[in-house]
Amino acid sequence: MSRIIHRSLRSVPAVATRAHGAYIFDAQGKQYLDACGGAAVSCLGHAHPDVLAAMHRQIDQLAYAHTSFFTSDTVEQLAEQLTRTAPGDLNYAYFVSGGSEAVETALKLARQYFVEIGQPARTRFIARKQSYHGNTLGALAVGGNEWRRRQFAPLLIDVIRVSACNEYRDRRADETQQQYTQRLLSELEQAIIDAGPETIIGFCAETVVGATSGATPPTPGYLQGVRRLCDKYGILFIADEVMCGMGRTGTLHAFEQDGVVPDLVTIAKGLGGGYQPIGAVLASEKIVSALQAGSGLFQHGHTYICHATAAAAALAVQQVIERDHLLEAVQQQGAYLHKALRDVLGELPHVGDTRGRGLFAGVELVRDKATKTPFDPAMKLHAAIKANCMARGLLVYPMGGTLDGQYGDHILIAPPFIVTPQQLDFVVDTLNTVIREETGKL
Repeated sequence: MSRIIHRSLRSVPAVATRAHGAYIFDAQGKQYLDACGGAAVSCLGHAHPDVLAAMHRQIDQLAYAHTSFFTSDTVEQLAEQLTRTAPGDLNYAYFVSGGSEAVETALKLARQYFVEIGQPARTRFIARKQSYHGNTLGALAVGGNEWRRRQFAPLLIDVIRVSACNEYRDRRADETQQQYTQRLLSELEQAIIDAGPETIIGFCAETVVGATSGATPPTPGYLQGVRRLCDKYGILFIADEVMCGMGRTGTLHAFEQDGVVPDLVTIAKGLGGGYQPIGAVLASEKIVSALQAGSGLFQHGHTYICHATAAAAALAVQQVIERDHLLEAVQQQGAYLHKALRDVLGELPHVGDTRGRGLFAGVELVRDKATKTPFDPAMKLHAAIKANCMARGLLVYPMGGTLDGQYGDHILIAPPFIVTPQQLDFVVDTLNTVIREETGKL
């Protein structure tokens, strides 16, 4: 009997005993292709020798030192690496232990920025429906997944909510893509005006929406329009790239493909590749300069910020990605994956859409392809697909509630950047078999 409070309190998951490359092995020696990296975490796969060596070197020298007393060379080097490779004036980094902490940090940093520049009336955030930003209270508040929020709603700050950018689900038959994009931007501007621009701190959005809708990218021009509106009304643009960032979509930052630079960026999963818990906020020059000229401090902190061992792991991961040209590999293998998904799964009667960028792909399942009607959530199709795939030695990340937190099923695919075409063939072929089997039962 396990004494851990597991995700399910009615069962204990399989025991993982070792991992190497793209594979994890359980206690019985069974091999699983890790085609989702847990939750899009393991960007280099498992047991990369360069990362393990960097962690060993760091532990031998300095595992941890509290930031009220010290910084460390490794943390400083990681900050230099990230700011050097970031576009625009994202010249500062703040290191935490994960994605939810990164979002909390960004929200507080944004609020303090306006206090420092003499605009304390700015107290509210705008975010989108069916979004996910983490499970701590601030991150949960800006998130738009109603199922996750429901029982904790009395504890959450009030957030202004606008529509998600989900062309497959929400573009009307009588709209062009450009008209749909403009409708979303008009809705956002009206929400700003209705609330009072002088009361808004920032607009928070995932560049490519991950867990709650399955690798849903923005339409062309959408984020550029968001940037213009934020500039027009003096609002900060906060890009949540915890899941989709750090190379997952084929550029180091997903927003690079949209021709914008946010004021604050949250990163985590692919930052350290799962070798140590780490997340970060990248902040623009104007935000940090305002704090430097004002109070001279950021009123925030955790015990494990700027953890030296975590920084060593993340620095090694980022150096390997750069040295081995893995962004190009993501682009190449991503193109292969998306073509295979379209050609093989796209023909299935219950696959409504395949989408994504790079090695970040989503497959949305529907009962009726013409009407896009979802399956009854009571059927738990996504859970059945996960179990069937796992029985066949494949780890993918299916989720329910794609439409509104309750209805809809999708599968998220996020293999390591070192994945091969043969491994991607196994992913697609296995999903083809499993989707046919499971939808055939319903």
